[in-house]
Amino acid sequence: MDNREEVREFLTSRRAKITPGQAGLPAGSRRRVPGLRRSEVAALADMSVEYYAKLERGSLAGVSPAVLEAVARALRLDDAERAHLLHLAQAADGSDALTRPRRRTTGRQWTPHRSLQWTLDAITAGPAVVVNGRTDVLAANPLARAFYTDLFAAPGNQRNLARFQFLDPASRRFYPDWDLFADMAVAILRREAGRDPHDKALHDLVGEPSTRCEGFRTRWGAHDVRRHGTGTKRFRHPAVGDLTLAYEALDLAAEPGLSMTVYTAEPGSPSEEGLRLLASLAATEHASPAAGHPAG
Repeated sequence: MDNREEVREFLTSRRAKITPGQAGLPAGSRRRVPGLRRSEVAALADMSVEYYAKLERGSLAGVSPAVLEAVARALRLDDAERAHLLHLAQAADGSDALTRPRRRTTGRQWTPHRSLQWTLDAITAGPAVVVNGRTDVLAANPLARAFYTDLFAAPGNQRNLARFQFLDPASRRFYPDWDLFADMAVAILRREAGRDPHDKALHDLVGEPSTRCEGFRTRWGAHDVRRHGTGTKRFRHPAVGDLTLAYEALDLAAEPGLSMTVYTAEPGSPSEEGLRLLASLAATEHASPAAGHPAG
């Protein structure tokens, strides 16, 4: 992905989202652009219009942290957006080389080390998965395989949550809040593109739904970014019905670029009972001689 283009489109899109009123500026009249003008951002960031225009054209190489912070403050960037701007600046001058996730050996599928799989399997109250920044599900506990039954069932999904989201009709049933999940999925991929712009697998992943799904193209062009951290989501599982689950995403110190996401239900809630039923169904299926499960 072209760094200068990424920088230009990201800064332009952030500028367009801020109204003069939000920035404490008079609205004025005859505005020809949405949001703020370049000159207004430059004034808020305490720099010349010419210098800010240069930044917005994609020239972030060698820009100091103080300047990046001034731009972030003027554009009212949140934490995820600030981190994205920093990653874009690091990629521009090549200083991101040590902060990129380690590349996996080509031609060899990554598998979790034994203690990581043991840890996943020890989590029995809720689904637990290990994912990378491309939303590939790399490892899972038994309850997660039962939870993401449609994801694992269709070979075309390739165990990728973004591909499932946009290319598998089953996602429309699984996610009652489909548009919200779609926004999140693309924002996570966009963040990863800034963090590791040289990831060919990510380029290929983005290219597929870009050509097949207008909803993906629109969201990708918005340049929104987010980190998958904590929150609550609603699901509709084909076997146990509606589930409202809290989630926590934890970075794996031993595996840079990977995180473990664990879903849990509120104690005593119908969703907790639903997870128990799902676990029972999964255990029964696993005990059947005819049952087979994809390897984590």
